[in-house]
Amino acid sequence: MKANIGIPEKNLQEEAKMLNTLLADETVLYIKTRNYHWNLESHSFAEIHRFLEEQYTMLAGMIDELAERIRQLGHYAVATLEDYLKLTNLTEGQAGETQEKALQILLDDHETLIREIRKMAKQADEEYEDAGTNDFLVGLMEKHEKMAWMLRSYLPNRKS
Repeated sequence: MKANIGIPEKNLQEEAKMLNTLLADETVLYIKTRNYHWNLESHSFAEIHRFLEEQYTMLAGMIDELAERIRQLGHYAVATLEDYLKLTNLTEGQAGETQEKALQILLDDHETLIREIRKMAKQADEEYEDAGTNDFLVGLMEKHEKMAWMLRSYLPNRKS
């Protein structure tokens, strides 16, 4: 059943496409974070292992909220690995990275998503006239900003 929430169906369709791409990105980032959680070898393995578990746990909740937002708009959330890989703007992670390289890759992905979500939030508000999705996206962006800050704290010599 389609949602009758005061937003034209054409706008809801476009938002669903936009949010499904974000869902694919979030899922790829989740899998990449798990990959590094499982496969990093480091002198501080236990600490990084716990830290990455916290990060992927947060991502899992964000993914669920995002899929539910798509459903609230009256559309289906993509839910296959094939679709995620077709839609994502991110690349998969590889085992065997150094701790610093893996954390830098994750940080770069979070910062990419922050920039993309910022654009999406503006688009939801101005183009699609959907304050609810705008608010949702701003909240999601803030979570990524916090996660990026935490990753940055492990990379004190990061060059901007």
